[in-house]
Amino acid sequence: MSSIQRVLVTGGAGFLGSHLCERLVDAGHDVICLDNFFTSQKTNVAHLLKHPNFELIRHDITSPIWLEVDRIYNLACPAAPGHYQYNPIKTLKTSVLGAINVLGMAKRCRARVLQASTSEVYGDPEVHPQTEAYRGSVNPIGPRACYDEGKRAAETLFMDYRRMNGVEVKLVRIFNTYGPRMHPFDGRVVSNFIRQALAGEDITLFGDGAQTRSFCYRDDLVEAMLRMMETPADFVGPMNIGNPVEFSIRELAELVIELTGSASQLVLRPLPEDDPTRRRPDISLAKKHIDWTPNTHLREGLLATIEWFRGIDLSHYRAPTPNF
Repeated sequence: MSSIQRVLVTGGAGFLGSHLCERLVDAGHDVICLDNFFTSQKTNVAHLLKHPNFELIRHDITSPIWLEVDRIYNLACPAAPGHYQYNPIKTLKTSVLGAINVLGMAKRCRARVLQASTSEVYGDPEVHPQTEAYRGSVNPIGPRACYDEGKRAAETLFMDYRRMNGVEVKLVRIFNTYGPRMHPFDGRVVSNFIRQALAGEDITLFGDGAQTRSFCYRDDLVEAMLRMMETPADFVGPMNIGNPVEFSIRELAELVIELTGSASQLVLRPLPEDDPTRRRPDISLAKKHIDWTPNTHLREGLLATIEWFRGIDLSHYRAPTPNF
């Protein structure tokens, strides 16, 4: 941004939201962090409360709120399977009603708004890697649909508010992201594996571990969102942001065991319903429009994440779902 802006970050106390708030506060902007703390932690942003340009509001974005802002980053939604499947109706409401409420605010304030969408809009993809032109293969009645279809509906709302009301919108589709401040009980493979390895427990692999993911470190991801927000108004997206380097889940588990020095063994469990078998972003648009590629290697990012996990007290985190 070229000048100080009033910025709202919904879901701002979450894993990615808290790091985004940090970057914006450090840049001198007036930041409003809005969160209902369903899956996030106040400790993620407690260190920012001393800054005069940071404000924390407990609020659920499924209900309207009236604020005066210039920029909105809409990150509010449970984003990990363990969390969004815990309360699927709440998840869908957050995606749809939350989009309606931030878009209404953006229309009234003439603010620009960025939607943190997801690679889950591609479902279990039939093309590989996934480009933004791919329309996806999603089961609308499966256990992951609350998140997948909620985010797809939110993208629809964003585009219709742009077409009908001239709201300046930006769409990014986030692929698997990890790093310090991940919720240790969110059900993601990185947090599951690190927590299990540090406790000396067996590491659970679903299926045979051959399914693949692409893991992007949180700092790289936040940088991409900041750059996307300030692109010319006529570039809307959607734009993939993620790491195009592909790893199997088994490779990830073996690397976590190596880096933690754990004696954990691998244990196989049945693959969950609708779990994608391959996931890797085509980031050609990100390279072209924001000159962005992730530069944190998985080993480097995992070491920082493991160090953070070693320093936290797990009793301070709620585990709303079974610790699989």
